Amino acid sequence: MQPDPIPRFGDRRRMRVGLLGGSFNPAHAGHLHVAKLALARLGLEQVWLLVSPGNPLKPARGMAPLAERLASARKISDGRRVVATAVEAALGTRFTVDTLRALRQKFPCVRFVWLMGADNLVQLPRWRNWKKLVICMPFAVLPRPSYNPRALAGLAARRLRPARLAARAAKILPGQDAPSWVFLPTPQHHASATDIRRRMTGENR
Repeated sequence: MQPDPIPRFGDRRRMRVGLLGGSFNPAHAGHLHVAKLALARLGLEQVWLLVSPGNPLKPARGMAPLAERLASARKISDGRRVVATAVEAALGTRFTVDTLRALRQKFPCVRFVWLMGADNLVQLPRWRNWKKLVICMPFAVLPRPSYNPRALAGLAARRLRPARLAARAAKILPGQDAPSWVFLPTPQHHASATDIRRRMTGENR
């Protein structure tokens, strides 16, 4: 297995980095679409695809092994601006709040932005220590088909309304103190890992 490009012990690199976490079960064109939009709209130098060892809110059944999911993420990354990593497993963290804290500690000179889809903003109040999570670093919300109105009317968005930046100010987000966030009205991609797995299952019958 090739070495992970993100060292678990950290370093003092200086750059603006977006963190896109998920199961990547499998990684697909929609993930790459989000990463490229974030690079352009937020003025980032890299996006790290954080392949989760296991999502506490998702059932273990149907979840491919970490190595397989990491391999799929590496297929859509270029290893330079979009980087796939299993650093979360190396850190021994399972909850996003712990991962973000650990990364900030180990990469003290990086300006991180947490990236999420509108579907995650809807369910954010179900996440472990979500109020502490949003003060770890600024975050950007990207639209997802059928979720956007619900996300912006939901509990998390309402509570964090004073910290929301206008979309036109997106490029200053990496330099802002948390909590601060932006919703990026961008073209949406309809790819879904669930649909891909269903098609694969159907093809293998």
